[in-house]
Amino acid sequence: MTATAPASTVTRQAWLALSVLLAGMFMALLDTTIVNVALPSIRSSLDASEATLSWIISGYALAYGLALIPAGRTGDRIGHKWMFIAGLSLFTVASLACGLAQDSAQLIIARVVQGLAGGMFFPAVTALVQLMFPGRMRGKAFAIMGAVIGFSTALGPLVGGLIIEAFGADEGWRLVFGVNLPIGVIAVTAAFVLLPGGAEGKVLSTDLLGLLLVTGGLVAILVPLIQGEDEGWPLWTFLSLAGGILLIGLFALWERHVDASGRSPLVPPHLFSHPSFAGGAVLALAFFAAFTSIFFTISILWQVGLGHSALESGFVSIPFAIGNIVGASQSHRLAAKLGRTVLVIGVGMLSIGLIALWVVLSTVPSADLTNWELLGPLLIAGLGSGMFIAPNAQFIVATVDRAEAGAASGVIGTMQRVGAAIGIAVIGSILFGTLEIKGRTADALATGFGHSATLAMAASAAISVLAFALVFALPKRVDPRAFAEV
Repeated sequence: MTATAPASTVTRQAWLALSVLLAGMFMALLDTTIVNVALPSIRSSLDASEATLSWIISGYALAYGLALIPAGRTGDRIGHKWMFIAGLSLFTVASLACGLAQDSAQLIIARVVQGLAGGMFFPAVTALVQLMFPGRMRGKAFAIMGAVIGFSTALGPLVGGLIIEAFGADEGWRLVFGVNLPIGVIAVTAAFVLLPGGAEGKVLSTDLLGLLLVTGGLVAILVPLIQGEDEGWPLWTFLSLAGGILLIGLFALWERHVDASGRSPLVPPHLFSHPSFAGGAVLALAFFAAFTSIFFTISILWQVGLGHSALESGFVSIPFAIGNIVGASQSHRLAAKLGRTVLVIGVGMLSIGLIALWVVLSTVPSADLTNWELLGPLLIAGLGSGMFIAPNAQFIVATVDRAEAGAASGVIGTMQRVGAAIGIAVIGSILFGTLEIKGRTADALATGFGHSATLAMAASAAISVLAFALVFALPKRVDPRAFAEV
């Protein structure tokens, strides 16, 4: 969707509509990080297993990612306004269900539905911004969106910690989800009035088999990664991994068949004929697997291992939050000036920060660990993350023809969320799988969790180094118009 009106015709209603879209986006992204500090409280309140904690994060991310492509295409058909309203309404109801959950199974199901709803309405945000804002004003709107992305992601742990500190562990984690209710109700109501209607009327993809194959494959891979350690890696976990890989292979073959027959595949296979795009897709997966797992590890270590409060755990994230916001605010300007170098610097700083975190955890006795030792590494990692996240999709999408930009953007969004889900699953397995507590003292608890957190952080750092190697697959320069179109 592309507006043809001059920039001067952007109305006050368009800016109000943008605030509604950003409110929905804020909710979806806040929920990717706010729950991290609530995990220990959920663990004690519901007597949740280690696998449940991973499912709470990974289930949300996976459902979110899988919904992005079909939701975007459905919006093209019926109107992105209605997809936004439907998705945000479901997200709000699912948030209520999360807060009311009485056991682990109910919470996991509600989180999966919440992630599915987030994936439903998120593509509508970009599509409607493109519709409402022409030319240079569109770039301004996307710059505001980038700032909200950095702010909401970074704010999550601190807000979660404040809520739990104020209302206690048992009620606090429920109110963490309750934050979404007033925002959701107001945003949905305003969306009916402010968002433009209409649809392009594109033919809706009927590639249901493709959707089932990729969903089945990813779930078959994710389930054993999360449950395997908890259950001692029985035979079914290895069979499930093998089956998941097989289903992903069948999905690739099926997409080729659909494309060859002249129909609309879920994921156009010719996108991956561009080596740079294929490398960029793996880059997106690896980067999000590395950085989203940081605070899963730190939150568990800080609260369960070291006995700190949720608020203290939230304060640990402040250097990362500050770095993320500063990096994101400058990323658009730096990308236009430096090209791919801004991504190289961003991934490089993330890698340096994670390696430094690993060194700190390896050398400082766990019982003596304070947030001051983590301040520098987290600030560096946050700056790198902020510099990378906003412009990375534009550079990856720029590796394909402009006519394929919409489909490529959907694929990258999915890869980011799938990467987050797999990263949490792998890091969770390492963190809890290596946990051994020798004794009943506080020092023994700190030492046991410190050792496991060190290994988990080493894995996150290794994945970030892989991402650094992959960033050189991207083009050195991008058409500036891409920053206003993707």
